[in-house]
Amino acid sequence: MDVPLSWQLAKLLVSIGVVLGLSVIAERLSTRVAGLLSGYPLGTAIALFFIGLEISPAFAAEGAVHTLAGFSATLALGGGYLLGARRDGLPGVLAGTAAGLVAWLIVSALLTRVDFTRLTGTLTTLVAIAVFIRLYRRVPDIAAQPKGGFSWGALALRAGLAAGIIFLITGLAHVLPSAWAGVMAAFPVTMYPFLVILHLTHGAAPVATVIKHYPAGLGSLLCYALSVSLTYDTLGLAWGTLIGFAAATAWLVAWTRGLAWWQALRATAT
Repeated sequence: MDVPLSWQLAKLLVSIGVVLGLSVIAERLSTRVAGLLSGYPLGTAIALFFIGLEISPAFAAEGAVHTLAGFSATLALGGGYLLGARRDGLPGVLAGTAAGLVAWLIVSALLTRVDFTRLTGTLTTLVAIAVFIRLYRRVPDIAAQPKGGFSWGALALRAGLAAGIIFLITGLAHVLPSAWAGVMAAFPVTMYPFLVILHLTHGAAPVATVIKHYPAGLGSLLCYALSVSLTYDTLGLAWGTLIGFAAATAWLVAWTRGLAWWQALRATAT
C-alpha cells in the first residue's frame, strides 16, 4: 500500500526527537542512565507501531512475538560494536559498526529459522541478558563530559541515521515475512545512532559504558513487545501502545527501585 506523506513525516519527527533526547541525557545526566533508557521501548515502539499502521495490527502483533527473541540479536550487535570499536573517532565507529552488524545479521538469521512462542522468545532473550551482563561486568563506567551543545553536523547525522533506520525497517516489513519484520523491529533504532554520535564526540570509553548497561534495560522492552503481541490485534494500535508503555514503565520503575535497594543493602553489609 502507498504510505501517506503525513505518516512518513511522523516517523521522521519522532525518530529525531528520541535520538536527541538520549544524547541530551548522556551529556547532561549520565551514560549509565542513557544506557538504561536505550533499553526502553523507543525505537521498537516506533517500528512496531508504524508496521501495524502501514500493514495491519495483526501482522505487527505476530511480528512482536519474534521481536521478543530478536532482542538477543540486538545484544549481539552491542557486543560486536564493543569488540570492534576500540579506537576513538570515525575509524572506531566504522570498525564497531561493521563488527556489530555482522554479529546482528548472524544471530538474526538464526532466530528467524525458529518458530518462537511468547514464552520461548522471552526465555531466549532472558538467557542472553544474563550472559551479556556477566560478560560486561569488568567494563568500567566512564561518564561523557559536556561539550557545550550540539553542532549542525551532529544534528544532521542523528536525524539521518534514526530516520533512515526506521524507514528501512518499516519499508522491508512490506516485503518480508512477519518473523523478519519482528526481528528487525528489535534493531536498536535509537541506540545505534546514539552510540555513533557519542563515539564521535566523546570517544570509545563512554560508549562502552552505555553498552554495558544496555542489557539491564531490556526488561522493559520485553514487557512492551509481549504486551503489544497480545493487544494490537484485539485492542488496536492506540490502546495496545499505551498498555505496552505502561507495562514497560512499571518494569523499569520496579527494576531501578530494586537495584537501589540491593545497592543500599550491600553498602550496609560492608
